[in-house]
Amino acid sequence: MKLAQGWTVIENGQLIDGTGAPAVPDGTVVIENGRIAYAGPRAKMPPDLAPPNAERIDARGGTIMPGLVEAHFHPTYFNVAELADLDIKYPVEYVTILACANAKLALECGYTAARSGGSLHNIDVWMKKAIEEDLIPGPRLAASGREICGAGGLMDWNPDHMKLGMEGLILLINGPEEGRRAVRKLVKDGVEWIKTYPTGDAAAPDTADHHTLCMTFDEMAAVVSEAHNYRRKVTGHCRATEGIKNALRAGFDCLEHGTFMDQEALDLLLERDVPVVPALQFEYASVVKGPELGMPQAVVDGHQETLDGGAESARMILKAGGRIGMGGDYGFAWNPHGDYAKELTFFVEHVGYTPMETITCATKTGAEIMGRADEFGTLEPGKLADVLVVEGDVLGNIRLLEDRSRFLAVMQGGVIKAGRLAGGSPDRSLGTEPEAAIGSAS
Repeated sequence: MKLAQGWTVIENGQLIDGTGAPAVPDGTVVIENGRIAYAGPRAKMPPDLAPPNAERIDARGGTIMPGLVEAHFHPTYFNVAELADLDIKYPVEYVTILACANAKLALECGYTAARSGGSLHNIDVWMKKAIEEDLIPGPRLAASGREICGAGGLMDWNPDHMKLGMEGLILLINGPEEGRRAVRKLVKDGVEWIKTYPTGDAAAPDTADHHTLCMTFDEMAAVVSEAHNYRRKVTGHCRATEGIKNALRAGFDCLEHGTFMDQEALDLLLERDVPVVPALQFEYASVVKGPELGMPQAVVDGHQETLDGGAESARMILKAGGRIGMGGDYGFAWNPHGDYAKELTFFVEHVGYTPMETITCATKTGAEIMGRADEFGTLEPGKLADVLVVEGDVLGNIRLLEDRSRFLAVMQGGVIKAGRLAGGSPDRSLGTEPEAAIGSAS
């Protein structure tokens, strides 16, 4: 991905650097050749740091912050309303086009980086290459490709008599050796993360619900051993308490959901400093919108249970000093792409995180989960200038991050890729008022 050349100064805004430090009321960010040269109070900026002809962006009294990180991104999901939408309804050619559209949308929503949580046909592997080579717009990506699931588990839903298989979506395994074989195949295909399904979900109440184990410990341990041998990381869909503990004991590098966390599981988590991506907005949307879309009541009830359990686990983890990433499971009819920042709103309004805690999870911790915290996630000297400039005070109203019309600039490596200043006037200032102001958080 190309970096901007020359100097850019972003000024006249509240600076949130992503580290969790208090916001700087009158902040300035100086960018040199696509990297942060300075981020701090305007009054303390070295007077001769930026040349007089540096390009200047007026934040208009709004917020200057790191680009957001979507830590559980399904680029190939698109308005999924039934199982067939996931693996057999569309050909790979069309799914690829949908994925590219989702990547562009994510960037326009202020997400400058994302970690894939699973992708049909390993499309995310090649999409990452296209994004890095500036062929298509999208977030900096970590690819995970097809997912690993135990036979008969959550993702093994096509009846055997139909002989449809699951080749585009997952790799089914029976036993540790098949787990190792699946990892080797994924590594050969270019993935960075190995995504697994140690437990079930509320979506399958009659077969593999949210208290069901879908992989044995030996299978999980074999997957981790093989993945780590190839210097790849492992994560897993973990709801059931014993599934969480199995994953942590097996050596997982991250947990998706971590729904039903007890004290023993929390102790294991903290001992290894494993991050968790709860994905609670998906559960909330399932409960609120599921019935009108024909979701069975048993499934809705299960999502309510996982919502309550996941929220409590997220509170436990933060209070104990653990790490939480933001994102998850967008691409369903009730939780569509483009709504990514609703996860942040949910954590502030329903889980009880402060806006600053939530933003830190969505920037710094997201970059840590991707293994690229030395490159982006915070606005600190030497890091890539992946910056989001928002009109308004996001600490006062986290919902502003849901409103793309409020984005003045979405920058990757100092290049404005989206926002109202993309292709704007030379001084990158605006003279027009926003069409509408978003309401305060309820």
